[in-house]
Amino acid sequence: MTERIDRLRAMAHALELLMEADTVGLGLTPQERLELFGDFDVDAHAGEAEHRWGHTDAWTRSRHRVNHYTRQDWDRLNAEAEPIYRELAQAMAEGVPADSTTAMDLAERHRDHINRWFYDCTPQIHRGLGQLYVDDARFTATVDAHREGLSAYLRDAFAANADRRRD
Repeated sequence: MTERIDRLRAMAHALELLMEADTVGLGLTPQERLELFGDFDVDAHAGEAEHRWGHTDAWTRSRHRVNHYTRQDWDRLNAEAEPIYRELAQAMAEGVPADSTTAMDLAERHRDHINRWFYDCTPQIHRGLGQLYVDDARFTATVDAHREGLSAYLRDAFAANADRRRD
């Protein structure tokens, strides 16, 4: 009986993922998703993200924007993001303090990128995003793929930039 319950739970979970995938509606083929996101399963995380932020205006705006992105849009988005992460990782490697003008300016570029492609990212939202990069191992792994420890550096740079923008 326990095995049957486990099987039914697994089937229910698979169905939930399929329904979530339908709500994400990225309009990309499975091959395009693989090329763009690698082994990051967008659909598997969509339900969790909607549960956490689905009630916010930022979520609504972001979903509306990304649902209309073409493969070319995703390529441009990723091409614009990569140098930002590369420059932040370089600043960290060179020992540039996270609360320096250089690091805060790079943090602001990161925030501008989110504003352009996803949602209105206030300095305080950006601060929270930096904390999420450290608190959630999945985000940490993705960010730290650029350079070990980058997620903590970004958290500190985003927080310093938020403090600067508040003045």
